[in-house]
Amino acid sequence: MQMMISLGGPSSMTTVVNCSSLPLRIKNLKHQSFSSVPKISHCEIGFSSSPSYMSGVCRASQVAEIFPTVSPEIVVREARIEDCWEVAETHCSCFFPEYSFPLDFVLRMDRLVGMLFGFSIPKGCKRTCLVAVTGSSGEDSFYVGSDNFKIGGLDGKFSLNKGYVAGILTVDTVADFLPRKGPLRQRRTGIAYVSNVAVREMFRRKGIAKRLIAKAEAKAKTWGCRAIALHCDLNNPGATKLYMSQGFRCIKVPEGANWPQPRTSADVQFNFMMKLL
Repeated sequence: MQMMISLGGPSSMTTVVNCSSLPLRIKNLKHQSFSSVPKISHCEIGFSSSPSYMSGVCRASQVAEIFPTVSPEIVVREARIEDCWEVAETHCSCFFPEYSFPLDFVLRMDRLVGMLFGFSIPKGCKRTCLVAVTGSSGEDSFYVGSDNFKIGGLDGKFSLNKGYVAGILTVDTVADFLPRKGPLRQRRTGIAYVSNVAVREMFRRKGIAKRLIAKAEAKAKTWGCRAIALHCDLNNPGATKLYMSQGFRCIKVPEGANWPQPRTSADVQFNFMMKLL
């Protein structure tokens, strides 16, 4: 069998590979310096097993589709003060896309204030907001500020090349939405809870949500948690499939039990999902 590759241009170049015997023989390939290689106008690839060729043509535009565009580098880290507005914008645009000005602006401001001043948590509990940032490298970032300066539990450092927030996630051990234990309804310990998972529309289907979840699991382990849990909207099968692919399993709520759920509209139903770490 022969394979013929023809590169069209002012000066055509043809390569014929004879696969009938080993080693392979390459004919009619002339050495040219890099500067003298003609500009490729199109690429034709043909295959033949007999004198009568059966060839197909693959244009350069079609070849480009074989190799998908490489996504910008994604860095998942804890949110900083400088990320607050983009975090609020991501949250509102994903969970309330139907809202328009001025209501959407009010929602963003409410979320922003909540991040800055609403991260107070009970003693002994942990909470952090994770962000997936595109176009930034953690190793090459230049920071301004002190490591000890924090507002609302957020890092007070500023980066001069921080990148663009593409996704967010909150993880904590506050256990507000976990079933209480004992007759005194004490908070459960050792279980991290994930909420507010959102990825901007233009960055979806790039594995960002999976990376956020993986980072949340790693964070939970450093807190000494033995499991991680979340609530998933029953009307969002894509999210349910994502979490199950990451090892989460649906937990059946006992009949008659009054387990706490996220505060949303009354008609929204949730799956309670959990994963052992």
